[in-house]
Amino acid sequence: MAGFDFATVETIELTGVFDAHVHLRDGEMAELVVPTVREGGVNQVYVMPNLVPPITTVEQCLAYRERLRAIEPNVDYLMSLYLHESMTPETIVEAKKAGVWGVKSYPAGVTTNSSSGVVDYESFYPIFAEMERQDLVLNLHGEVPSTPSHAPITSSSSDRAVTVLNAEPAFLPTLAKLHSRFPNLRIILEHCSTAAAVAAVRSCGPTVAATITAHHLSLIIDDWAGDPHCFCKPVAKTPEDRDALLRAVVTSEGKFFLGTDSAPHDVRKKRGEDRVAAGVFTQGWAVGYVLDALAKGVERGVVAKEKVTREVLEGFLGKWGRAFYKVQEPRGETVVFTRGKARVGEVVRREGLGVEVVPFRRGEVTWGVEWK
Repeated sequence: MAGFDFATVETIELTGVFDAHVHLRDGEMAELVVPTVREGGVNQVYVMPNLVPPITTVEQCLAYRERLRAIEPNVDYLMSLYLHESMTPETIVEAKKAGVWGVKSYPAGVTTNSSSGVVDYESFYPIFAEMERQDLVLNLHGEVPSTPSHAPITSSSSDRAVTVLNAEPAFLPTLAKLHSRFPNLRIILEHCSTAAAVAAVRSCGPTVAATITAHHLSLIIDDWAGDPHCFCKPVAKTPEDRDALLRAVVTSEGKFFLGTDSAPHDVRKKRGEDRVAAGVFTQGWAVGYVLDALAKGVERGVVAKEKVTREVLEGFLGKWGRAFYKVQEPRGETVVFTRGKARVGEVVRREGLGVEVVPFRRGEVTWGVEWK
């Protein structure tokens, strides 16, 4: 199958996109961002559970789904639970019966709303064993918490200081251990940001896959170091890591697929409270960002033009994620993306709401979206 020539192609028609990792928040923020799902060409999403308080019970999960459906009924919401010490194997059985699709693990304190997260994975082995039996997906935020600045730095590789730059590589032995202990448990390493993570996922069996965000396909360290609206967890890394992600998209073979990790923060809180909140908002233009990143990758010689085929785009943007989750395209829809027909807003706002969000690549031109 011939690849797309981004120098000449004007439109690309695809099936409705599946975004396998979104943060839709709740309350006014959900009212603001949930409509941007379809605006971005997506009709099916896997929803993160790190609300405040986190979604730890099936009852909370189903109620949250109904609130999202009330805002935008033309999106299929796949729901997840937050891995928490209050969970039991019976929770997993109940979740399976109720149509919940997975459980998200956050290392304690590593990112937004993760203070109730995991300290010791082995204590959750009975939960993982039941998830394996029930065929639920384990979603891993693949980082370890950073070493406090006052802690001594040792020469031991196993005790080396952890920063935002090596927090993901430091987690990869945990991925390997979990896969070895539960070989039939479907595991997704979320939002890969390093070449090491790509290699680690490839080294695992078919029950392990990974998501790649739209923003990690273009960002590097220098971008977020100067712009809080490009700061996320895991942080973008080196040019070599970014290029490894681009190559993973076009050589995925089903192991890598889109999970935007689109994470909105109110503009007043993004760099407020003496800290920068982790999260990049990409939802309304995410597919355009992916197409733009691939076009630049071809231009720079990182990926070969003939590798960016319709099969690859439909795979990365929907087919491969749906296959891993064992779900179908929900609405039989197609969407047309047209070069240069959209301009990213300076801010996302809606009348009557008291929150606003600054999107990724604000003010720039990207691909427009039209549903058919």
